[in-house]
Amino acid sequence: MTILDELAAHARERVAAASVAVPLVELKSMTGSLRKGDFPFEKALAREGLSFICECKKASPSKGLIAPDFPYLQIAREYEAAGADCISVLTEPKWFLGSNDYLREIASNVSIPCLRKDFTVDEYMLYEAKVLGASAALLICSILSPSQISEYIGVCDELGLSALVEAHDEAEVEVAIKAGARIIGVNNRNLKDFTVDTGNAKRLRDMIPSGILFVSESGVKGRQDIVDAIDMGADAVLVGEALMRAPDKNLKLRDLKGI
Repeated sequence: MTILDELAAHARERVAAASVAVPLVELKSMTGSLRKGDFPFEKALAREGLSFICECKKASPSKGLIAPDFPYLQIAREYEAAGADCISVLTEPKWFLGSNDYLREIASNVSIPCLRKDFTVDEYMLYEAKVLGASAALLICSILSPSQISEYIGVCDELGLSALVEAHDEAEVEVAIKAGARIIGVNNRNLKDFTVDTGNAKRLRDMIPSGILFVSESGVKGRQDIVDAIDMGADAVLVGEALMRAPDKNLKLRDLKGI
């Protein structure tokens, strides 16, 4: 099994356990009282200029423990104060040491939209994302069938969530487009072996129609990477490790923005 296969398998186990504690029908009823919203995540990415999705991430399968000290609320507030447009919150607990509680607390303490960064394998996780306060959820083409992606985009639409559909190669970009994705993220990191190719997003950029928001994900380290993203016509970048390792996150984000 690849790392991605293991991540997906563990996500299914998590869904099975969670649905025993809180059945899907109960979770759905909880979302019924929540404001659907006007897709603030998409609006943030559609603004003029390059938008920044800044990530709260304690660890990863490829890098191990990134932030032994992880004051996630402080980090999220620093991102917002520094001008982040959105915050990505890892909720995967085994390899990324994430938690649903991180998302719940961050979403209720910042005014910018939050993405639930996890390995969505079941519609249950979309209803969970809504209850936790997310404005967007991640759908990864590598672990979902074309019909699932289309179905889950529909669930997101009903919930008022934006779906960030993640692709890594030409075939997955085509699947995302056919499924009706309004936001496509091209991951420069191959989730099967976690190698990084910063040119991947640039190679696939021309495949994505102008009416679809485009996000370059992973591999951002410095200002030149941001310049490259702007040059390729990206609407947003997702920045994780570079910010998480920076002692002064405000200064690092300003440096990336060139201000």
